[in-house]
Amino acid sequence: MFYDPRTEAHGLPHNPWLALIVPRPIGWISTLSRDGVPNLAPYSCFNAISGKPPFVVFSSDSPKDSVTNAEETGYFCVNIATFPLREQMNRSGAAWPPGTDEFAQTGLTAVACENIPCPRVGESPVSIECRLSQILTLTPSNGTPCLNRVAIGEVVGIHIDESVLSDGLVDVELLQPLGRMGYMEYTVPPRSFTMTRPVLDTAAAQQD
Repeated sequence: MFYDPRTEAHGLPHNPWLALIVPRPIGWISTLSRDGVPNLAPYSCFNAISGKPPFVVFSSDSPKDSVTNAEETGYFCVNIATFPLREQMNRSGAAWPPGTDEFAQTGLTAVACENIPCPRVGESPVSIECRLSQILTLTPSNGTPCLNRVAIGEVVGIHIDESVLSDGLVDVELLQPLGRMGYMEYTVPPRSFTMTRPVLDTAAAQQD
């Protein structure tokens, strides 16, 4: 099958788009409002976009407090949602009224970050402190108004609980990070494997 999502219906019972880019890591974004109210919400349109220096990105299809708070304060924190925290992650994603403290609603612990004035999830084994770099508004080619705003953050602090380290490496099987699949499906990595990046013989390649 083929369809142009700008102009054509997919013809399937449910939209297949987000079932194609899988698994997607979940950015569990914590922020602090301008009035000092903590906020916590999960985003599956999230990822690292740079390694040196480290930058991350998250976005939402509708206006949410996370982007607004990050824009007003200049900071946000990415917490890794794990299998043991799946119920709290899911509950934090409910359509809470603006100004709701999702930490209180989920029973999670809001812990002060080190380098930014923003809370992190105390129960999460990995938290990434970010300074807001920029916010972009997506502009479709067909001119349809778009509410999606993309927040890009520079990483300024990283918390790693030693319980997810094995021989000095982050062990994905110990971390148990949640991944978003399509529809209402989630996944946890059952296993990992290693592949060494190939090193090319540039001299031999030039001779060929």
